Amino acid sequence: MDMSVFKDLMWYFKAEKKAYLTGIFLLLLVSLFTLVPPKVIGIVVDEITEGTLTGSSLSKWIAALAVSGLMMYTLRYYWRIMIFGSAVKLSRLLRNRLYAHFTSMSQSFYQKRRTGDLMAHATNDLSAIQQTAGGGVLTFVDSVSTGGFVIITMAATISWKLTLIALIPMPFMAILTNWYGTMLHKRFRKAQEAFSDLNDKTQESINGIKVIKTFGQEKEEIEDFRRQSEDVVNKNIAVAKIDSLYDPTISIIVGISFFLSITFGSKYVLNGELTIGQLVSFTAYLGLLIWPMLAFGWFFNIVERGRASYDRVSALLNEKIEIIDKPDALDVVPNGDIVYKIGRFHYPNEPIPVLSDISFELDKGQTLGIAGKTGSGKTALLKLLIREFDLHDGSIMIGGKNIQDYRMERLREAIGYVPQDHFLFSATVMENIAFANPDASEETVFEAAKIANIHDDILEFTDGYQTVVGERGVSLSGGQKQRISIARALVMNPEILVLDDSLSAVDAKTEEQILSALKENRKDKTTIITAHRLSAIHHADLIIVLENGQISERGTHNQLMEKDGWYKDMYLRQQLEELVEQGG
Repeated sequence: MDMSVFKDLMWYFKAEKKAYLTGIFLLLLVSLFTLVPPKVIGIVVDEITEGTLTGSSLSKWIAALAVSGLMMYTLRYYWRIMIFGSAVKLSRLLRNRLYAHFTSMSQSFYQKRRTGDLMAHATNDLSAIQQTAGGGVLTFVDSVSTGGFVIITMAATISWKLTLIALIPMPFMAILTNWYGTMLHKRFRKAQEAFSDLNDKTQESINGIKVIKTFGQEKEEIEDFRRQSEDVVNKNIAVAKIDSLYDPTISIIVGISFFLSITFGSKYVLNGELTIGQLVSFTAYLGLLIWPMLAFGWFFNIVERGRASYDRVSALLNEKIEIIDKPDALDVVPNGDIVYKIGRFHYPNEPIPVLSDISFELDKGQTLGIAGKTGSGKTALLKLLIREFDLHDGSIMIGGKNIQDYRMERLREAIGYVPQDHFLFSATVMENIAFANPDASEETVFEAAKIANIHDDILEFTDGYQTVVGERGVSLSGGQKQRISIARALVMNPEILVLDDSLSAVDAKTEEQILSALKENRKDKTTIITAHRLSAIHHADLIIVLENGQISERGTHNQLMEKDGWYKDMYLRQQLEELVEQGG
């Protein structure tokens, strides 16, 4: 059996040593008090046999049993608080560490890990670790102390020979339970992995329910879920089959011990080596050994589960945080001109560069428009600015300093980013808009909503700004979600506003109203807009066109229209399409 999980958890046991030592001490006292009833019963049986039992002596022994029972009840209450309470604290501590770790990880981490798997780590695995730090400590200490005290008492006060005979089957139990533990470890790991897969499948299916229904794939999804659910059941049954071997094995071993004890104990009584009362006490003590044996089997089970789960959680916590602050990072909000100088950039583990030879400057207060085909590198250019990924070949400067010289928290305070995927929380519209600035006043929220041209829409909702948005904003249209996301970024009043194709779901008139409001309200602040619809960026001070990760065209709208390039061709085509749509 692999006991190394306790070594790995030693850092926590040391931190909570006062609680654990107190709990263990109380457990030892309980173990000592459990020795009282069998001894009293043996004495009473002998007094009855010898005819010396009196009313006063019987009252004395009954009082002794009552006191020992009351003490055990009280001590068990307090050791549970100490040991189980500490285990719950461990679970809370690890859960907080996991959550903090998740929020510190870069985008590449979430590209490798599935959401359902991460949720399983934060639930099932932490429960198994908590059980190890609570039930595991209990079963180990209680089984060793109770078993040890009982065996010593049997050997010292009754008969060491009969004690040795009763313990003959015990090595077989140790061998078998150790074998069970090895098999349990392997099967439990597979069961946890299957649960992670099912968790991920559930989360993915619920998020994609619209797509599933649109394509009429309900039956296929239900069947796929049924197969995965059945796999989880089968793998947990495989765990249960091993788990169920412990109690019968221990019961058989204990039964053999009872048989040997009564057989040889009766012989010793007939030979005068033992009294009947001593044999009764011995069998009562032997009955007390049933719990330590069962506890020891349970201990194997808990430890193997805890080992597998702790390995999984440790692997997550040991994942390297790729985007970190420098030790001497500047604790100021960036402000000033933006200068891009990129040699080459490629996503982690991708050999082909996404961007190469990118160089341009944007003065403070100007608007930058970025255009290009899908996959040309527009979003990558923005993700580098907010340090979702770090640039190693080249630099991005704000106010004359590399963005990697600023504390990440301060850098992101300066940037209001509206991504392509507009995520809204299951909260009110007010809370969603004020997410980046929870202390924002109603007036500030209303003003941001007006600039984003969503204020009037919100007022028409059932409860206005207090309307609860469904998970991921499922109760809103695509255009409404986009505009709420824009308002959320505007509430920050950022030095740099980044709109990553964030006007694609609104009509041309609404787009023009939003752009005009932004121009009016952000005169001295920088704005960066990527767009497929070029009308969203034609007003920009500088427009760059990306092609295969490189700048193929640059200039103002008028300058680009004078060239016979991609921008002019696409702009004229989109104008023609809009004209046709309007019946021209």
